[in-house]
Amino acid sequence: MRALRYDQFGDAEQMLKLVDLPEPGAPGAGEVLVDVLYAPLNFHDLLRIGGYFAPPSLPAVAGNEGVARVAAVGDGVDNVAPGDIVVLPLLLGTWRERLIAPAAGLAPLPDGDLQQYSMLGSNTPTAGLALSQYVPLAKGDWVAQSSGNGGVGRNVIALAKHRGFRTVSIVRRPEVVDELVAAGADAVVVDGPDTVAQMSAAVGQAPVRLAIESVGGQIAEKLIDLLAPGGTLVRYSATDQLDGKGADVEFLSTATMDFPTKVAPIIAEAVPLVTSGALRVPIEAVYDLADIKPAIAHLKRGGKILLRVG
Repeated sequence: MRALRYDQFGDAEQMLKLVDLPEPGAPGAGEVLVDVLYAPLNFHDLLRIGGYFAPPSLPAVAGNEGVARVAAVGDGVDNVAPGDIVVLPLLLGTWRERLIAPAAGLAPLPDGDLQQYSMLGSNTPTAGLALSQYVPLAKGDWVAQSSGNGGVGRNVIALAKHRGFRTVSIVRRPEVVDELVAAGADAVVVDGPDTVAQMSAAVGQAPVRLAIESVGGQIAEKLIDLLAPGGTLVRYSATDQLDGKGADVEFLSTATMDFPTKVAPIIAEAVPLVTSGALRVPIEAVYDLADIKPAIAHLKRGGKILLRVG
């Protein structure tokens, strides 16, 4: 069985090795054996290989999320059956051809785009939890965010629209503005010296009680300046020190959330958005496991990268 494994922490391009591992065997009670089909390649994968964000015991197989086909089920499993396509829980080491996964919370996916499904495990619940866990929002409320063109950002736009919220998003490239508006964004602002003023104008001076950000630095400070008094900034990637200026600053890690009760319901909410086309994350390229070095190099240049595993 092919797998991408690392034996020490460090630079992913140097640490990852394509190896042949023993087959995982039969699933136990409450488990499933799956064939992994596609797995995203994200910067948080590289950070975990570098020893950050809850590093695993070594040696470890890389890969934090993916979509798979159920090959066999263990005793007591009745929520999925062999042949079903499922989104995997996080941090299982998905950059391998087969693995054993807990069955709790798994649900069969309808026929659809497997590559889009493969990205539902991390960005989608991050967006959904950011929208629901910290601030009680009502229909029509505004949510501000950085990285509107990123994977989480596009999920925030789609899920917020589905839930009846409005979004104002910061981007760095003007050429993506129309694309995000077509995808459901209510307002998109290109980052610049008057970002806060542009966002305030876009929301019509309505109070913004929730902002979501990942990049830190000046953009995070701009979102805090936009927030209404007592508002909340949810951070899901950036970890730099930040003066909240009276705002509540929270850090969200989806991997620490309970999969069956917190994560799986958001994936289920998003599946119809994927099948209808309301939620779509553009994919830059798809690489085989054996081509991990050029895949990482491509990720660093920009764009969404997937690994074809099975």
